[in-house]
Amino acid sequence: MAKPRRAPDHPQSSARRAARLAAVQALYQLDMNDVAPAVVIAEFVGHRLEEHADRQLFSDLVGSVAARVVEIDGKIGAALVEGWTVERLETVLRAILRAGTYELMARPDIPPKVAISEYVEIAHAFFGGREPGLVNGVLHRLAGELRGADLESG
Repeated sequence: MAKPRRAPDHPQSSARRAARLAAVQALYQLDMNDVAPAVVIAEFVGHRLEEHADRQLFSDLVGSVAARVVEIDGKIGAALVEGWTVERLETVLRAILRAGTYELMARPDIPPKVAISEYVEIAHAFFGGREPGLVNGVLHRLAGELRGADLESG
């Protein structure tokens, strides 16, 4: 019996997935270097972003997370287990949670289950341990707080 094959991704979801992955990388770069978000966005759009990536989503994620990082980190910090702080998180993990939290806070056009699933997949691309579970737990907790009705209906 042949193994079931995954249905091909919808072009829009593939474009958004590429944008999310690049946004996490750009947010990592911002966290590690003292550089303006506009410079990093321009670098990625001009040289590093995949051709099919959703440039609008990418720019929104990076620019908005950078502009609202204190608010976003407050939400993440409140969702972490006692004794953990956002600053204690590994840099890539922090970037993943920031992007996912922003989507839950400010992108009602993206169902919360989709955002959570996408960022858990990104976490799997970078980590082989418990980090994807942490991403799932934190984003699910925040989705319940921020978009509970959307989470239940979707």
